[in-house]
Amino acid sequence: MNTRLIGTFGSFLSDKEDYNKADVFIIPIGYEESTSYIPGTKFGPSAIIEASHYLEFYDIELDCDVSEKFGIYTLPEPEFTKSSIAEAMQQIKDYISLHAQKDKFMIVLGGEHSITPPIVSAWKGIYPDLSVLHFDAHSDMRDFYEGTKFSHACPMRRCREMCPVVQVGIRSMGPEEASYIKEKDLNKYIFYAKDMDSWDIDKILSLLTDNVYISFDFDCFDPSIMPSVGTPEPGGVGWYKVLSILKKCFETKNVIACDAVELCPANGNNHSSFTAASLIYKMISYKYSLSKNI
Repeated sequence: MNTRLIGTFGSFLSDKEDYNKADVFIIPIGYEESTSYIPGTKFGPSAIIEASHYLEFYDIELDCDVSEKFGIYTLPEPEFTKSSIAEAMQQIKDYISLHAQKDKFMIVLGGEHSITPPIVSAWKGIYPDLSVLHFDAHSDMRDFYEGTKFSHACPMRRCREMCPVVQVGIRSMGPEEASYIKEKDLNKYIFYAKDMDSWDIDKILSLLTDNVYISFDFDCFDPSIMPSVGTPEPGGVGWYKVLSILKKCFETKNVIACDAVELCPANGNNHSSFTAASLIYKMISYKYSLSKNI
């Protein structure tokens, strides 16, 4: 598969670390094929990378300049030579597999949520006991949507076919998804936004295996702090509630990789891109300041 360097992307945090020496791989995959409401998620990766150049490196919570703990290498985006969505998904898996290494922490910047299953599939080849911690407004449990099982409405259905999935922030689903969840007795793995005041973080994490992949759809956040997403939903999760779950996950689990998807940049709404970049930096910071597996 051919790859190309996207000149407008640049590097996350402007880090110029060497590929072999880097601790963190950032991979932009601005894939957008099945977006059903607001288009533009293909511009998410470049917006996050641009915003990252304006972050403060000192972390008040962790009381250090966490950027000194790790080196980042931003890879080129894969160039899709697809003639179908299925072929694009295989190309994503092949690209991730090419760069997936046990001694590197990987964050993939989307793009729409359809990119998650091939990434999970690639990492499951390295960690057979992998589980997924999924932050989202939507359950994404449809079997098919608009004629394809690879839609952005289906990624957690595909992931569940591979490994355990625990979902956080859910507040929207279709009747087909609700029936499937009841039939498979999955409600114990879903932490609905309506109940967020009573969430037990230890319970959330107890449902995961030791090796965890995090899939973060930005519409998990409430639209008041993250309005620029493909499918915004009211009643979302706040910044510090999300961080409290992520922090404990990085403290107690081996988080091997993450994706961050569905940012849909809008003119005049740069704070969404900045919030997205801040979350990416925070996850890297937790990995290299709290993880017991470093």
